[in-house]
Amino acid sequence: MTDNTAQERVLSGQAWADFCDALKEAGKLVDAPKAPGDVFNRTEGYRYLARMLRAGLESFVEGGDAAFPVLRSPAHDTIKMGADNPDNFYQSAPLNPQYDYRITGTRGTVDYLGFGTVINRYSSGGGMKTDGYLDSRDMEIDGDGKLEIIVSQREHPGNWLRMGPETNAVNVRQTFQDRNTEIRADIRIERIGAENERPPALTPEKLDRGLQGAVQFVKNTTGLFQGWAESFLPTVNQVAPADQAYCQAIGGDPNIYYFHSTWSLAEDEALLIEAPDIPDCQTWNFVLQNWWMESLDYRYHNIHFNKHTAHYEADGSVRIVVAHERPPQVNWVETAGHRNGTLCWRWIGADRHPPVSARVVKFSSL
Repeated sequence: MTDNTAQERVLSGQAWADFCDALKEAGKLVDAPKAPGDVFNRTEGYRYLARMLRAGLESFVEGGDAAFPVLRSPAHDTIKMGADNPDNFYQSAPLNPQYDYRITGTRGTVDYLGFGTVINRYSSGGGMKTDGYLDSRDMEIDGDGKLEIIVSQREHPGNWLRMGPETNAVNVRQTFQDRNTEIRADIRIERIGAENERPPALTPEKLDRGLQGAVQFVKNTTGLFQGWAESFLPTVNQVAPADQAYCQAIGGDPNIYYFHSTWSLAEDEALLIEAPDIPDCQTWNFVLQNWWMESLDYRYHNIHFNKHTAHYEADGSVRIVVAHERPPQVNWVETAGHRNGTLCWRWIGADRHPPVSARVVKFSSL
């Protein structure tokens, strides 16, 4: 698109009209044949599209300049996607492999801190591939908790995070065991050599391209996860091992082994989940999600447990109950008004990945 074409599209209003038309088309994803057709799930589906639009606009209109990257949080308590983890604080920034970058800050006390360079193709429906990964446990961090990472294609001494020739973003995962006591890492990113530069003013081309990118993100990313949720339907009310290669292809953490499936409970039913064998691991967690693969509202409901928050049986096993009302068991995961959805179990940094069982029982039997 030439500058003149973008100017004409902005002046005529066509850039905005095309954006609105494409957004209307993306709304048809809520009507996918295998998606639940009841009013509750449709309502959440349209809210999900609105959330994804917010994420797309933040990324493509407000951000997206790899010359002046800013670490922002693309998923949080009111923007959720792709089986987000409530124990995580997510950050991301755009990159250009022709540049070198520096990440600096303080480590904090958060249990797990990982940095990954990726080829992010969510906006085109292609998922995400990890190019380089750096775990804070393998990094040089000074006695005051200060850290510095060089992000580049060329290897550097010290903490080096590799970029490939197609790298276009860096993702940061901070995983808490207990958000109430742990301190988040405080980090920032800068392009090396840009200390005295300032980003250019907004142009018609950037606006037009950003609006198109945002709506493509809504359409393709929502379609990607809709298809993923559909693939879990054969394993309803199970804790089933996922296709690990596929999980990595769409941006999964290389230190995580994933279980994904769907769940569906009648008013008088509960899902009893049992992990008899807990491996040596950095942590584990279980999360209940809606059909759109959003974690349920963890601001007001207890919808997940992890290695730190769960109660253990005398033999070291873990029993979790998913139920519409409080059961006698300690580890209660609330359905928060839902009757069906998806779920995820993660072994994080585990030396092995034992199975986890699940079965539907009558609530009265608990």
